[in-house]
Formats: sequence, C-alpha cells, structure tokens
Amino acid sequence: MKNVLVINSSISGANGNSTKLVQHLLAQLPQAQVTEIDLGAKPLPHLEMAEIGAWMTPAAERSAEQQALAAHSDDLIAKVQAADAVIFGVPMYNFALPSQLKALLDRLARAGVTFKYTETGPVGLLQDKPVIFALARGGVYANTSADSQVPFLKTFFNFIGLTQLYFVYAEGLNMGPDAAEKGISAAQQQLTELAKQLFV
Repeated sequence: MKNVLVINSSISGANGNSTKLVQHLLAQLPQAQVTEIDLGAKPLPHLEMAEIGAWMTPAAERSAEQQALAAHSDDLIAKVQAADAVIFGVPMYNFALPSQLKALLDRLARAGVTFKYTETGPVGLLQDKPVIFALARGGVYANTSADSQVPFLKTFFNFIGLTQLYFVYAEGLNMGPDAAEKGISAAQQQLTELAKQLFV
C-alpha cells in the first residue's frame, strides 16, 4: 500500500497522544505517500443546510458559494477514494468522539456518493480498504458500555462500505505514569504488528 490518508483529531496537535500513536505507525511505513488532515489545526465548521443544499445542486449549476461549501465534502471523499488505507488518530473527549471528527464524518456520508438506500436496506459505495483507528483514552473503556466511540465508528464506516476496521487502544493514560507507559507501549506494539500485517 502506497497511498495513506491520515486524519488526526486531537486538539493538542503534535502533542496529542493519539497523534503520537499515528506517528509511531507512520514511522513503520517509510515508503508510504502520506496525505494528512489535521482537524486540530484546521477544524471544519458544523454541517449546515446550506452545505447540504450545495451537495444536492448539480456541480455545473453551483454558485461560487456552493462550490466552496461542497468542496469540504468533495475533496474529503476524493482523498478517501484515492487512499489505499486510512489512519485515524482519535482521542476520547467526555466519553465521545471529538466534535471536529464528527464534523468531518458528516461530510463523508453522502447519499448517492458513499452510500445508497435500496429495497433491502442501505449499501455502502466506497471501495473497501483498511481503516486503522489509534484511540487514546485517559481511563479504561474498551469493551464497556462507556465506550461510545467504537460502536459508532463501526456502524458509520460499515454503512459507507468500509469493513476492514482495526482498533488500537492506548488506555489508562491519566491513571498515573505506570499505567500511561503501559497503555502507550501496548498500543505501539499493536500498531507495529499491524504495519507488518497490512503494509507489505
């Protein structure tokens, strides 16, 4: 795999634990061509009806304002389509995804573009590819009812056709130095193994 799309969503930028995990994974992929989206540095606005209206207007008929609005989604979808794999850096804020990431995902779900409804239910339209999530949490939430992130991410990405999902957890990062070191080390080891497994 040569083309890798990286989407970081930590408001701490390069100092964010999820961002550092992503960088650890990228260090295992020296030959990859990386395109990066940093939602901490350049957050998207929340989705509004004017933007949805731009999507529903044929491209040739869009006003200049509509073209700028539609570009948020069009450019993102093009980057995902062009990538051989997508890597997300995902911190947990107040038991949920960062709102910056939700704003991006709202642009990725496009009826008739990334999914469609049929008589038997929705069908994802994106070509399947590996999607890796490096998740950083202050506490320990994996496989508990307090983890709202992973069930949502599984549902969302399956909905648009991406089913090769890999979740790597660094947990307990606010539970003392020993717990933090253990959580980061375990996640780094898993990411190194994933690199060997997926990027050959």
